Amino acid sequence: MNLSSLADEARLAFATLGDRATDIVNPTVRLGVTGLARAGKTVFITALVHNLVHGGRLPVFRAYATGRVTGARLEPQPDDDVPRFDYEDHVRALVEDRIWPDSTRRISELRLSIAYESASFLRQRLGSGTLNLDIVDYPGEWLLDLPLLTKDYAAWSREAIALARRPGRPPAAAAFLARAEAANAAAAEDEAVARELAVLFTDYLRACRADEHALSTLPPGRFLMPGDLDGSPALTFCPLPGEVGDAPSGSLARMMARRYEAYKSVVVKPFFRDHFARLDRQIVLVDALNALNAGPAAVADLSAALTEILGSYRPGATSWLGSLFTRRIDRILIGATKADHLHHADHDRLERILGHLLAPAIARAEEAGARVEIAALASVRATREGVVTAGNQKLPSIIGTPLAGELFEGEIFDGRTEIAFFPGDLPRNPGAALEGVDSTSERAPPLRFVRFRPPALERTAEGMKLSLPHIRLDRALEFLVGDRLA
Repeated sequence: MNLSSLADEARLAFATLGDRATDIVNPTVRLGVTGLARAGKTVFITALVHNLVHGGRLPVFRAYATGRVTGARLEPQPDDDVPRFDYEDHVRALVEDRIWPDSTRRISELRLSIAYESASFLRQRLGSGTLNLDIVDYPGEWLLDLPLLTKDYAAWSREAIALARRPGRPPAAAAFLARAEAANAAAAEDEAVARELAVLFTDYLRACRADEHALSTLPPGRFLMPGDLDGSPALTFCPLPGEVGDAPSGSLARMMARRYEAYKSVVVKPFFRDHFARLDRQIVLVDALNALNAGPAAVADLSAALTEILGSYRPGATSWLGSLFTRRIDRILIGATKADHLHHADHDRLERILGHLLAPAIARAEEAGARVEIAALASVRATREGVVTAGNQKLPSIIGTPLAGELFEGEIFDGRTEIAFFPGDLPRNPGAALEGVDSTSERAPPLRFVRFRPPALERTAEGMKLSLPHIRLDRALEFLVGDRLA
């Protein structure tokens, strides 16, 4: 997908050349962390840094487990115009208050400096090394905007209206579509009408994201995360039904088209140029369990959204000379989050389901030369495993403390009471996740979800708190940066 002009490419080439010159003295990996709403981006970054800085248990992260990582510390970030990831507040929320930190709503950055001893005999003679890991946190919804750069307003409008008319879209879609149908695209532009339509369109997108629908294909991404653009003309547009490409000058459709182009110029292009195109490695966090629980329509929508996200990357390897001017994402990890909500026996099934949903997109990335892995993980493990008895059956269970106010089987929890329950099984056949529930379907009964509090941290004999527990955070680190610490 060609998302940039020749001028953009030239600008990127000069920026990359400058970055590579700095890398000679201070080697750096820029790691993008993204995912759709509530996938756990903030928790992943916080847990990653906390485990490295405070001596976590990371047996699969080889450089760390063998003692070659000699320290890790936070450093001032390199980009002065990007907000800093608020690590200290987030770790305080997890460790001291035992609450989940606020979700990602904007781009932010953090630099972690990792000191290490090389495994290479020659490099050992040259002394210790340091790798700067620049972690770039951004909402996955913004990635769904990148394909807009290749579409004009008429094309996007047709696609968005067709999407809103699909079965499984919430009632808010009907309210928006009814008002859009009543509007005359060829009538004179009208600010009041534009604002009314934009509000209804935003309400529809917001309803799609609610847990009962758990839909994922929701561009434009900034409509749900407006930030300082809230109320601006660049966020006051919507798709219109019918053929809008030939609308007369001064019409409502032309007004919408102009604002759509402004959105691309003001929001999408700067994100691509200044942040997205500068990444070396990427982790995409996916809350597949929420979609699975919502049903086949939500799973299909998640598959479409993630396929678009993976299609937006610039994957593959470049030659040494080419890498001086062009960045490519050579490793992509797809992290199936909330693995602590399932018994470990279901983790492989979760990975296979994601692999099935994303098979074509993964194949394209691998053909371009990128390595892609899928891992079921929990950046912070909020549960432990046990057994519950139901009649004569002993069922594998998970044990944890539900958040205050959580409702489960008619009981509202107080945030202090621990429970054990059987969450259900994932289907053995990955393709069954996309099937409807009928007599021939292999799809398992719906999973049961409870939102748990972060765990109380264990203490050493001396009374010191240990690092945040996790599932496969060490595997993620090994894949994403292990080769750079060799």
